Amino acid sequence: MPKKTKKYKLKTYKAASKRFRMTGTGKIVRTKGGKSHLRRRKSKRSKRLFSEMIVVTAPGDRRRIKRMAPYLKKYKANPPA
Repeated sequence: MPKKTKKYKLKTYKAASKRFRMTGTGKIVRTKGGKSHLRRRKSKRSKRLFSEMIVVTAPGDRRRIKRMAPYLKKYKANPPA
């Protein structure tokens, strides 16, 4: 009987898993920054645009995110409420 080799789990960078989501089609999306404070002086339109998700387009960034969060594709993105 051949000896089984043990497969190791990869550690996820928790900050990357909290910042990025993967859509059903495989695109990596992120939220916009600047939502936490100093919003009183911003216009209603700009505050409304903060809720949109942005697709990560740079191939180097996509590769880095996939390396930092290897199990990202298991957890799909929720549509914005």
